[in-house]
Amino acid sequence: MTARYIFAVGVFFLIAVDAQAQTGSVFDIPLLKLEGQSGGQTLSLTLQTLALMTALTLLPSLLLVTTSFTRIIVTLSILRQALGTQQTPPNQVLVGLALFMTLFVMTPTFKQINDTAFAPYVAGQIGAEEAGVRGLDVMKSFMVRHTRESDLLLMAEMQGDTGYENPQAVPVAVIVPAFILSELKTAFTIGFLLFLPFLVIDIVVASLLMSLGMMMLSPTLISLPFKLLLFVLVDGWSMTMSSLVESFTKG
Repeated sequence: MTARYIFAVGVFFLIAVDAQAQTGSVFDIPLLKLEGQSGGQTLSLTLQTLALMTALTLLPSLLLVTTSFTRIIVTLSILRQALGTQQTPPNQVLVGLALFMTLFVMTPTFKQINDTAFAPYVAGQIGAEEAGVRGLDVMKSFMVRHTRESDLLLMAEMQGDTGYENPQAVPVAVIVPAFILSELKTAFTIGFLLFLPFLVIDIVVASLLMSLGMMMLSPTLISLPFKLLLFVLVDGWSMTMSSLVESFTKG
């Protein structure tokens, strides 16, 4: 069921962006038409299918930059750096954990898209373009809710806009980069707070080794077991994951 939600989000996102592009509200690039001196000419079904398949290759990237994935993966990467465990856990484990945590966080949003856009479209109640717009509006509401106002204003000013009446009125070209900037700031803030206790352990161990005259012994070698012990005792993984989830549910 979750895979169905993700597919619906991606397809409707592409359809909505295509519709806005053809009207000039996002990027003035006609996707499925050829413009000439004699007017517009619709591409053949084969070329339209090719264009759609090419657009679907962007689906993973679109899902990553419009969901909670960025905040989660950046926080986990900083946490691994703070622990000093080099490549443990490996990148594949962190990405897999981040992906499934993203599915967990985004399930209410995906379900709302399914109820408001995908299900009516399958039932034949609305067309593909309207379904895409509805699904995109839901994603915009999620991104605006978790985007700092300063970042949104920055991108709006760069776009030349003064303000928007509601989240649905924010263009894709504005909300997506503003959302990514806000997610990166939040992830680095959380990462800084996670880094502090491990930094204290490193400083204490380095000071003890220096006072004992053991300057040739690497402080990292001694502090690593203590950091791992502290992290396990406080159930660090569960605390980190629950804090990340709460940062979205309370946002």
